[in-house]
Amino acid sequence: MDRYRQEINKMIELPLPWGEFKGKTIMISGATGMVGKCLIDVLMHYNGIMEKPGKIRVIALSRNEERAKERFRDYWDEEYFAYTSCDVNEVIPECGTVDYIVHAASNTHPLQYSQDSIGTITANIIGTKNLLDYAVAHDTKQFCFVSSVEVYGENRGDVEKFDEKYLGYIDCNTLRAGYPESKRLGETLCNAYKQTYGLDFVIPRLSRCYGPTMLASDTKAISQFIKKAAAGEDIVLKSEGNQKYSYSFVTDAVAGILYVMLLGQSGEAYNIADEASDITLKDLAGTLAGIAGTKVIFELPDETERRGYSTATKAMLDASKLQTLGWKAQVHMEDGLRCVVDECKKC
Repeated sequence: MDRYRQEINKMIELPLPWGEFKGKTIMISGATGMVGKCLIDVLMHYNGIMEKPGKIRVIALSRNEERAKERFRDYWDEEYFAYTSCDVNEVIPECGTVDYIVHAASNTHPLQYSQDSIGTITANIIGTKNLLDYAVAHDTKQFCFVSSVEVYGENRGDVEKFDEKYLGYIDCNTLRAGYPESKRLGETLCNAYKQTYGLDFVIPRLSRCYGPTMLASDTKAISQFIKKAAAGEDIVLKSEGNQKYSYSFVTDAVAGILYVMLLGQSGEAYNIADEASDITLKDLAGTLAGIAGTKVIFELPDETERRGYSTATKAMLDASKLQTLGWKAQVHMEDGLRCVVDECKKC
């Protein structure tokens, strides 16, 4: 059994109050994305070991039905899986009663930021509002807004890692600011709906994620490095590589989301990051080159790529607040990278 499937299986054994989900309906936007796909894999695996009355009804939302059919081919015809093709920037189609909504629909990599700058913003603001409206109209128990390390902006040089109260600099008068500023506003919208309608919400803030569920179109640096390693090619680094970031393997990120949903405090944000996977881009590239038996080469980015890149040079998350709930990372960097490279080789 591959490492990803092993981690999915192990997740059901986590000391979580899974009973809260029994017989409930969970709607997931951005279902075909890296995180959404993994979350659905976990929930459907849970269904596979549960008796019928306790199964979770999963409603997957995304824009591309053909991609969804491929990503969810193992579940497509199952009774407790439903798919709805929609753009969250439009009114959400009627899908019936929903107990939990996980909003994971967002542009998440540089090429999307630069080529679809408006869509990057609207998914995090208009899309969030549309899903919040659906939640209010259907008496949803909890809204989970999947946020990002990017809300912290640039490190002011006064901390080693960002805790949940940190706030760094973002130049809002730039194209690249569309992603972090709209994520910030999405969080604020959740607070407004709690104040106005009493809607319970939680906010998991993800570090940079990677895993075998990443899409082939993903242009994040780590995704490009992995694809090069899988192809046995040199790793192309488009900077000096001194930027240092936190990372999480996708199953650890999803486990973090579940801990926040099931054990987190209403209205609170929680960082999700594996402290053992804090690494510079240069060392990340070197690790993958070592796995592939190739080398690292340096190449300047073109203008389109450069516009989508983060300007942050040091963005690491303090996950101690989440760890107090019992969460801890299971898959560390080199292990996780080998897993993803092996999976990419099969494609």
